[in-house]
Amino acid sequence: MVTKGYAALSAESHLAPFQFERRAPGRRDVQIAIEFCGICHSDIHFARNEWGTTIFPCVPGHEIVGRAVKVGDDVKRVKVGQRVAVGCFVNSCGTCASCKEGHENYCETGFTMTYGSPSPDGKTQTFGGYSNQIVVDEHFVLNLPANLDPAGAAPLLCAGITTYSPLRHVGVTKGSRVAVMGLGGLGHMAVKLAASFGAEVTMLSRSPGKKADAHKLGAHDFVLTKDNNALAPLANRFDVIVDTISAKHDINGPLGCLKRDGTLILVGASPQTLDLSPFALIFGRRKVMGSLVGGIPQTQEMLDHCGTHGITSDIEITTPQEINEAYERTLRGDVKYRFVVDCTKF
Repeated sequence: MVTKGYAALSAESHLAPFQFERRAPGRRDVQIAIEFCGICHSDIHFARNEWGTTIFPCVPGHEIVGRAVKVGDDVKRVKVGQRVAVGCFVNSCGTCASCKEGHENYCETGFTMTYGSPSPDGKTQTFGGYSNQIVVDEHFVLNLPANLDPAGAAPLLCAGITTYSPLRHVGVTKGSRVAVMGLGGLGHMAVKLAASFGAEVTMLSRSPGKKADAHKLGAHDFVLTKDNNALAPLANRFDVIVDTISAKHDINGPLGCLKRDGTLILVGASPQTLDLSPFALIFGRRKVMGSLVGGIPQTQEMLDHCGTHGITSDIEITTPQEINEAYERTLRGDVKYRFVVDCTKF
């Protein structure tokens, strides 16, 4: 099927109009007319090959919301006309221990990313949501709660589940003390979700101008970390720190703010190695963990939770023709807090 999209043709080029073929829907497939697709920071990393793994041409986009326009004969859960969502991956082996336990995101033979992976047909690579349509196996298609704004819900498919999954994994609940580092696309979702679990949330930021926003999003406290010794009063305070910063930065100071047995969760993917002193871990039996989105069952759980609590991302809608400008503004932090592409404009 002829599909319109926007692609990076090289690491140095701007994204530009790109026409390509989607596979025809099979018996288990859902064809989706894409309405909205969020711009994730990892899209920029991929488009510019900053992780060294990009295959060009690259059509980014893994925060997808749209309408089902055709379903295969064996599709059971999805009906034509239903609003659905697709996240960061569109296939996995289905047989390894992780897949069988609903953790397809940790597929032991490697899951198929929504873009930039060999496609399920084995003939091409996958192309993502910066396009007007996509075809996805029903297993990887999610139901979007009807009360959620579809544009605001699009970033939940990455920013939402990326922060929801580790917060659930470490058992954040009412009364937990959670700090969030970095108030961007991931950070503002971490604040909203941790607050929705009943946690006491503190924003750690180097930007004084973000204090008011942090409180609006649900943070109970704000600490300006660029001041010398700003973290000293926070020693041994937090059960969990969610680090959403996607550039090289210090994590040893924040580690000292964790309680004994506390956990620092890394979800921001810095292209550069972070320095870690073992003493911050040893004196306090603290932990550092990473987390990669969530499996299909947990992603649906997250969407349902957001539907119950009325949680969406704070967004600015842009058009395909403005994607390159949106990339530059994202890198400058000039968006509150996520760009979403109106894919009906292709």
